[in-house]
Amino acid sequence: MDISVVVPRLPGPGMTVLGSAARFTAGGKGANQAVAAARLGADVRMAGRVGGDDFGRRLVAGLQAEGIDAGPVRSAAATPSGLAMISVDGSGENLITVAPGANHEVGDTDVAAAFTEPGDVVVISAEIPVPAIRAALARARGAVPCMLNLAPAPQPAAEAAAIVADGVDWLVVNEPEAAAVLGKPVRGLAGAARAAAGLLAAGARNAVVTAGSQGAALAGAQGSATVPGFSVAAVDATGAGDTFVGALAVAIAAGVPAADAVRAAAAAAAAAVTRYGAQAAMPRPADIRAVTGLAWPLA
Repeated sequence: MDISVVVPRLPGPGMTVLGSAARFTAGGKGANQAVAAARLGADVRMAGRVGGDDFGRRLVAGLQAEGIDAGPVRSAAATPSGLAMISVDGSGENLITVAPGANHEVGDTDVAAAFTEPGDVVVISAEIPVPAIRAALARARGAVPCMLNLAPAPQPAAEAAAIVADGVDWLVVNEPEAAAVLGKPVRGLAGAARAAAGLLAAGARNAVVTAGSQGAALAGAQGSATVPGFSVAAVDATGAGDTFVGALAVAIAAGVPAADAVRAAAAAAAAAVTRYGAQAAMPRPADIRAVTGLAWPLA
């Protein structure tokens, strides 16, 4: 569950900043990515954990309202649902702290539940324990294309690098996450392009590095490309990366060429930042076209 407050500026160490009234909205990286994919026309099945609390019940109900099969989402009776505390400034930039809660109870049983039905692509985020990430990658290997959003990057950094070295079909990271894997700074679109190439060398079969409003860089089986961002009036970047991942998964699963899929995902993320919230802001094809002028390739 996301707890969001709009502030005049993001707080620094030792600072207290007065903001707006708190908003409680559905969130969580896996759930966000599932909602993003569902709103773009995909049939989505989600596995994971919520707490045995009102937040957990609300989160599952929200997934079901989006047409997502939430049957494999299990309740951890004695553990609270994951919480994200989010501050958002006037430019849409955010500062997020996550208490994982029930997400850190995801294990082999939950991973197995994600693979009981056939699918075109499986998407994994890193808000679950590293053993669960590795188990999911192992189950997917050779059976179904896998997209790993290594966010947040596991610590220590060597662990993140080791996950990539094991091989993953699609790796999607932002600049700090790419830096954690590669062990060197990644800044801007040019830096993202170099990092994408470096992630291929590190073990990924296809790598996408996002650079916020500047765009994203791709390297992989279909070659390399840089995709510039879209100029929009951003109010809240919360969930933009998750929108990107969900949209990219839908496009790749449908056979859209890689560079076109990245551009479509960038457009979806750009549309998302023009609204407040994570899942609440995730666009449908008509929203993407209205904000960016780009037609969703599968509409």
